[in-house]
Amino acid sequence: MLTKLYTWAQARKPAREEEGQSLAEYGLILALIAVVVMGTLATLGDEIDNVFDGVVEQLRGS
Repeated sequence: MLTKLYTWAQARKPAREEEGQSLAEYGLILALIAVVVMGTLATLGDEIDNVFDGVVEQLRGS
């Protein structure tokens, strides 16, 4: 009985390690996406602001 329990516990161990690894990978992907979004907003921020200002002016004019 103990042998079966030990075998089952050892079989589950890699699955737990892989779950933790997947979580870390998702965290890295999320961090990369955040960096890309911040870089894009820093680069195009003024242009995006001008577009929204133009839309607001058009709405006020109508």
